[in-house]
Parts: sequence; C-alpha cells; structure tokens
Amino acid sequence: MRFFALVSSLLISSAVHAAPADSPDDIGKFLADKAVLQHLQEAGQTVSTKASALVVNALSFLGVPYRRGGTSADTGFDCSGFVRTVYEDAVGLVLPRVAAQQAAHTEKVARTDLKPGDLVFFNTMRRTFSHVGIYIGDGKFVHSPKPGAEVRIENLSMAYWKRRFTGARRVLTGAEDTPETPAATAVEPVLR
Repeated sequence: MRFFALVSSLLISSAVHAAPADSPDDIGKFLADKAVLQHLQEAGQTVSTKASALVVNALSFLGVPYRRGGTSADTGFDCSGFVRTVYEDAVGLVLPRVAAQQAAHTEKVARTDLKPGDLVFFNTMRRTFSHVGIYIGDGKFVHSPKPGAEVRIENLSMAYWKRRFTGARRVLTGAEDTPETPAATAVEPVLR
C-alpha cells in the first residue's frame, strides 16, 4: 500500500504537465476522469520497480496531444517520440527515434509473454513497425495514436489493434537481466 501512496504522489506531481488544472482538486478530477489511478493499481500489482516507473511515467502523459515528429509534453508527441521520452525519463535509456528502429534494437517477445513496459508494434501505414505503444498490463497499452487525438490507453483485443499487431519487443535495461538474458547492447546512445 505504501508503494501506491508514493506512486500516486509522484503521478499527481508529474501529471501537472498533462492536466489543464490549477488546483489539487482539478488535478484529482483530471486523474479520476482519465482513470489513471485505477490503471496504475492494476498494472502495479504485477510489475517490477523499473516497469512500474515506466508505466507511471507513461500514464502521466495521458491527454497530451499528438504531434507529428513531437517529442515533448509541451508541444505533443508522435508514437515513437512518446515511447522514447517515457524510457528516457523513467530509466535514463535513450531509444532510437523511429518505431521501426526501436523494434530493430530491442528483443523479440511473444505476445503471450508481454510484461508491463514492453513495446507493442502495429502496421498502421503499410509498414510492419509503423506504430508503437507501451504495454501496461491486463491487455492494455498506452500510446500517442494520430493527429487530432491525445495520448491514451487502448486494448490490444480491440479489432483495429488486433488486426494490425505486428509484434512485441522488450527493452532490457540491465537490472532485471540475468545471464540467460543479457542486456541489449543494440540500444545505442544518441548524441545530442
């Protein structure tokens, strides 16, 4: 229970950039409207600390508008910019900028073995890895979908996403790696 109190506090403080709110009551209403705390509790019951940090960070961006080429909460995200920002903010890992490159630099994982924090990929533009989101548990993922939309949670079993699902990938960050699953060395640092 202490974990959820801490995470809730962190989420509320980090949600300020996503919520058009001026007071704590407005922030609470925003979080309730988005069902953020419910999703956080569901996901937090089965994930590691790093995965929890990823999920909490991803959910803190709910409501941020889509922007092609976008990489910040201030101006908006596209799908891969969202994923890259979440990973960099939560665990300090800089992923490649484009969805297909993110898929190429991570480890394949079966859909049946998905864990919160894994990347899920879709064919939305006649390309195998043209869209990416972050799996948060319970068959759901969070992503920045398209122009005119906002970062939101969707269900993998929804017909649209089920038909377009092209694979899942795991970003190994080191701490949870075992000798059988060495850290992914293909994730290269990006020069700024």
